[in-house]
Amino acid sequence: VLRQADQYNGPRIAYVNKMDINGADYYRVEKMISERLGANPVPIELPIGKEETFKGIIDLIHMEAEVYYDDLGKDFRKEPIPADMVDLAEEYRAKLVEEAASASDELMEKYFENGDLSAEEIIQGLRVRCLNMEAIPMLCGSSYKNKGVQFLLDAVINFLPSPLDVDNVKGV
Repeated sequence: VLRQADQYNGPRIAYVNKMDINGADYYRVEKMISERLGANPVPIELPIGKEETFKGIIDLIHMEAEVYYDDLGKDFRKEPIPADMVDLAEEYRAKLVEEAASASDELMEKYFENGDLSAEEIIQGLRVRCLNMEAIPMLCGSSYKNKGVQFLLDAVINFLPSPLDVDNVKGV
């Protein structure tokens, strides 16, 4: 699928589904995208737990957690990032900000001056990198249980091209 996206100049995002099923490993998928496909995965969220302990998602853009309290993803709350994951979230956030900042000289200058970017600037920078096929925003969830689906839909809007961003397809 990645080769086909390359052939047709199609920007892409990666969504690791079924995070609540045995064998789910978000970090392994990130490594495989990088090593096997030679692509540049950029996690924009991290899972809280995996397999049977999957209970939420850390939004690295806004640095907050969405924790689920039922099996169908209807009862969720925005909360601070769990204490045991703060260091990991900060590490991944730093990588995310660097990736977004490298989209333009303006963002890079702001990053060097302030050491951080706003959520809007991260989205803007990562969108440019995604449209140029230089980065693959990476998300996770459990679609069947409606966990992480809204983040995925937001990522489609924020990072993938609208019809105004791409040339018309020419048929033969």
